[in-house]
Amino acid sequence: MSQTAGSAVSTLFSHGRLTAIPRRAARREQLLTHLAETLFVPGRRYTEAEVNDALRTVHDDCAALRRYLVIAGLLERDRDGSGYCRTVPVPA
Repeated sequence: MSQTAGSAVSTLFSHGRLTAIPRRAARREQLLTHLAETLFVPGRRYTEAEVNDALRTVHDDCAALRRYLVIAGLLERDRDGSGYCRTVPVPA
């Protein structure tokens, strides 16, 4: 994430907590990338409870954040819903 994107994301937080989930797609994408990079290790499997616990450290609506991360392709969800894995970015 670029320094500009990082500072833009930091404005979304107060005292380490996300103040609101951005409505604008570009801003939300910056946030989701930040959360994926800081909360989840690429290739590691997580249970839904582990994902929820990690997301709750920044915002109470962990279900929305989890859903947005999956839709954005930053987390992959097992077909049966039992686990999640942070996707490994493809080098450009």
